[in-house]
Amino acid sequence: MVDSGAAGYTEDIVTSGTDIESSGDVIAPNALASRKSPSPGAKRRSRRVSGILAALSVLGLAAAVVAPTGMALAGSSADDVETSFSLAVKDTQQLSVTVEGTTFAPVERGAFEVYVTPTPTPEPEPEPASNTSDSGGTTGGGPLYYSGGGAPAEWMAAAGISSGDWGYVDYIVSRESGWNPNATNSSSGACGLVQALPCSKVPGNGYNPIDNLRWANGYATGRYGSWAAAYAFWTNNHWW
Repeated sequence: MVDSGAAGYTEDIVTSGTDIESSGDVIAPNALASRKSPSPGAKRRSRRVSGILAALSVLGLAAAVVAPTGMALAGSSADDVETSFSLAVKDTQQLSVTVEGTTFAPVERGAFEVYVTPTPTPEPEPEPASNTSDSGGTTGGGPLYYSGGGAPAEWMAAAGISSGDWGYVDYIVSRESGWNPNATNSSSGACGLVQALPCSKVPGNGYNPIDNLRWANGYATGRYGSWAAAYAFWTNNHWW
């Protein structure tokens, strides 16, 4: 279109497409037609470049996030970090081997003590005391009373008293104890058949009739000269 300002009209002029030249933003139709669409190879190269750029962007973002943590870890000393492995290495015995032979040099480690409560030694149980002595008396904390059997004639014969003196012995013993081997004077402590005083002077057991009569035989002959003399003294004094 041509604008004729002087004549006061406009005139339309039509030209062919080949006569239009591109000026500024105006592109000739032939020029548009001459541009070809990109080839398939160019499209693949474009997508590959776009993928590389996207990957680089992701790596840059990850580096921005991880870098502060890595710098903090790098700033701490590895010696300050204690793990179960490092503690086990410290506690492990180190060995050094020489060239000439194997010499083991243990590393000095901290010692510790373990207190084990000792097992108490059991005290031996006391053996039960015998209930009877060899002379027929009972044992215990008190007197050794006679628990055996026998008769006066057997006791006098066993004590070594002559049978001719048995009458004198029978007279004295019948009045002193009534032939009770365990007779005891509650006031004086005299004991046995002949009431020996003190009872401890009888060798063996004062309550054993044989021990008691054996001691009495020596006492009668030693003090009075015979059982007959001892009998005479007892009848006059009622003791002997």
